[in-house]
Amino acid sequence: MQVAIVTGASSGIGFGCATKLASQGMAVLGTGRDDARLEELKSHDPEHIETLAVDLTADDAPRRIVDTAIERWGRIDFLINNAGVGSPKPLHETDDESLDYFLGLMLRAPFRLAREAVVHMQPGSAIINITSTFAIVGGLRGGAYSAAKGGLTSLTRHIACQYGPQGIRCNAVAPGVTLTPMVASRLEDPRFRKINTEMTPYPRLGEVEDIASTVAFLCSDGAAFINGQEIAVDGGWTSTKYLSDFALNADWVEQR
Repeated sequence: MQVAIVTGASSGIGFGCATKLASQGMAVLGTGRDDARLEELKSHDPEHIETLAVDLTADDAPRRIVDTAIERWGRIDFLINNAGVGSPKPLHETDDESLDYFLGLMLRAPFRLAREAVVHMQPGSAIINITSTFAIVGGLRGGAYSAAKGGLTSLTRHIACQYGPQGIRCNAVAPGVTLTPMVASRLEDPRFRKINTEMTPYPRLGEVEDIASTVAFLCSDGAAFINGQEIAVDGGWTSTKYLSDFALNADWVEQR
């Protein structure tokens, strides 16, 4: 039985990835900080899913996560670095404490966990980092978020080059705006809908299943020769220049 670790598995994309991989027969260790949601995750498939409540930014987190997987199943085949949180502030409003938090959670933690896990991986294994379309194109606000996700993209390429010769692949999945409870609360805003649905070449929001299915594919034999890539799952949002003028000139943009 193949074994996958999924971080940020208590909600949203991580929850979807964990249940998707478990449905394909993998053993899954899902990590998060919400005990109740982790219990809900495990209840979806108690035969295949184990959970671990952990703060990814803690010094001992990578060792605890990897040791738990090895002690339970004796192997690690896939690591999905998913945990993250949005940052609504631009560069000039981001203090050092916020910067350290976002970089710690979305760049330092994936780095440290990959470092701990990769030594247990065998040929055919893979690391998948969940980045963002804002690691591909520029965006308003979210300076620390964009910096962290951009760094994770570069880390993806390093891992792909460094460990590819050992048969270990690394790719990134860059979701566009994906329908989660947090996003659902903004659907009444016509400007939000215009940018993220009406002006998207494939005009709808992403769904968690879109991301989870891409992750599952990258774990499959069908993706055996895909390495070092960042795949945008965004309905073509990053492929068109027509969004930029509207986005940069919308009435919510503060001119300085």
